[in-house]
Amino acid sequence: MDKKDYLDISKASDIQDLKERRLYRFFETLPGLISLGTLLGVLVLSWLFPIQIAIFIICFCFYYLFRIVYFSIHQVAGYFKVKKHLSIDWMQKLKKIKNKDWRDIYHVIILPTYKETPKIIKESLESLINSDYPKEKIIIVLAIEERAGREAKKIADSIEKEYASKFFKFLITIHPDNIKNELAGKGSNVAYAGKIVKEKIIDVLKIPYENILISSFDIDTKVYPQYFSCLTWYYLTEKNPQRASYQPIPVYNNNIWSASAFTRVVSTSNTFWQMIQQERSEKLTTYSSHAIPAKVFFEVGYPVNVVSDDSRIFWRAYFYYDGDYRVVPIYYLVSMDAVMSDGFWKTAINQYKQQKRWAWGCNEIPYMFYGFSKNDKISFSHKISHLYTIIDGFWSWATAALLLFALGWLPILLGGKNFNLTVLSFNLPILTSRIMTVSLFGMIISAILSTMLLPPLPKGTSQFKKISIFLQWIFLPVTLIAFGAFPALDAQIRLMFGRYMGFWVTEKVRR
Repeated sequence: MDKKDYLDISKASDIQDLKERRLYRFFETLPGLISLGTLLGVLVLSWLFPIQIAIFIICFCFYYLFRIVYFSIHQVAGYFKVKKHLSIDWMQKLKKIKNKDWRDIYHVIILPTYKETPKIIKESLESLINSDYPKEKIIIVLAIEERAGREAKKIADSIEKEYASKFFKFLITIHPDNIKNELAGKGSNVAYAGKIVKEKIIDVLKIPYENILISSFDIDTKVYPQYFSCLTWYYLTEKNPQRASYQPIPVYNNNIWSASAFTRVVSTSNTFWQMIQQERSEKLTTYSSHAIPAKVFFEVGYPVNVVSDDSRIFWRAYFYYDGDYRVVPIYYLVSMDAVMSDGFWKTAINQYKQQKRWAWGCNEIPYMFYGFSKNDKISFSHKISHLYTIIDGFWSWATAALLLFALGWLPILLGGKNFNLTVLSFNLPILTSRIMTVSLFGMIISAILSTMLLPPLPKGTSQFKKISIFLQWIFLPVTLIAFGAFPALDAQIRLMFGRYMGFWVTEKVRR
């Protein structure tokens, strides 16, 4: 295998060498083995060694208490940075940059779409028009799928007629169906759109790649007014701008007032997790809507064969540049849709499917293990740090909620009479419940901050909606398990048994 051939791997079967394929296949089993091993291990040990496991449970609860405090501090710090960034006049800051002319910077915005309604697409385009960055520096690529049929082309043509004159360039690309070695989904569509815009616009106009940022957006992404000015400022002031991606914070405010309570909790929790990750930039990877230097996009190559293209493009670049690549956190907002469908149960099913698709990011674990084994230019300490971060993240996602809500009772239920007669057995559920009660302050912080990030109430909407946004957090324990642990375990077990997922497109519904 060539030095950089491993960048294109999506699964074990992509590797021709039998020994190497078995090694990658072993790495694919690790996420599921670790998570299932933890859950089964706790069950068995609660039966065989109840006293020892009870002590472990107390230590684990204290560990998670300190973890919640640590994350809550980062969450609050992230919130105040967001509020500060929203209040800054970024265009004025751009104009004060010396030795670099911000007016040289173009933004290519790729909007991959698959059967979304014109309303969804138009609202995203309107947000771009309402942004303060000069439209003569913005290139729109509406990337449709051939498999979406004639109706998708008809909608795209209609939108082009309405909006093409409002931007520097407006390009429609049609991603062909059934291209060999591609996975049908957002990643392959974005990669094809990038190739076409390069050939038809960027190279024809001879725009230097160093002067272009490519934003890969979900079709429902709406930018806040000064997003591109803020992004451009970060790009021009970064020490090594060609070795970084740029990550804003997603909020799910597009349909927040009409979404179900449990989907609001799930989406808001995701926002807060991203805030926390922004505070730990050394551990940050790209997620959802983000920006990439054009030079990186074309040189590294956007992934076409994976579900989690948003994180994979970061790791491709990280390996391609031998570890000399990072994500710059931007404390500015882009808004997307919370999951919503027709009826409670369909919404719940769609939410589960979306979470499972996100949890499929666990396939980055074998990719990283294998990539690190092939690249000796990345320091050992950085390899360990990145592997620990991603393994801990997906392990916690799959197991933490289940452990926290079951651990206090397992030794009592499984430990037998000898253990149940001890003082430890009597005090264990009391102690763990008190620790968990104290840890609820993290949920209260999330509830307060969630109300402070809300958009204005639509006309005719009751003020009680704001109260319900605060009270919805009582559903957190249920959502952590039903839409956190279960889909994460589902994804890891699928990977462990080689039942690879395709790209599931989240339904977009507005009311």
